[in-house]
Amino acid sequence: MDKKTVEQTAQKAYDLGFAYEKEYRGCAQCAIAALQDALDIRNSETDAIFKAATGMAGGGARQTDGNCGAYAGGTMMIGYHVGRERDNFADPEQIRMDTFRLVKKLHQRFIDEFGTVTCSEIHTRIMGRPFYIEDPDEFQKFEDAGAHTDKCTRVVALAAKWSTEILADEGYLDK
Repeated sequence: MDKKTVEQTAQKAYDLGFAYEKEYRGCAQCAIAALQDALDIRNSETDAIFKAATGMAGGGARQTDGNCGAYAGGTMMIGYHVGRERDNFADPEQIRMDTFRLVKKLHQRFIDEFGTVTCSEIHTRIMGRPFYIEDPDEFQKFEDAGAHTDKCTRVVALAAKWSTEILADEGYLDK
């Protein structure tokens, strides 16, 4: 993929991630859907990944104490492109090490931008404090702080963009 195409595809992933999080919520699934659509890889396998990510929203079941769902979604889609296959579980070629290397790149982008990959800590960084979004009053404060206006929407958008760029830089979008 040439540089201009990568930039356009990464921007499309960003725009879709932002829009999907704003409209549908569910950071992990929104990052995955953005990657499916921007990379034109929607199929039964990626739909299964999308479905499996349902519980990853808000740090896992909206508890906010786990990994950012957008980070998890990006990680899963990198694994889709690079991960080891179940039929090669023993992985003598060490394919999973390539996956780890690419996910570390996504991890570093999160660290550089937010200082963390943890949902509640990202909330603190972008909205000034963590929110327990299972509580209706806290959820309203979360929304009032811009969670689905420009805060979490941006996190999802960046996760989709960065995942696209990492896969492209490593040549996985040319295959």
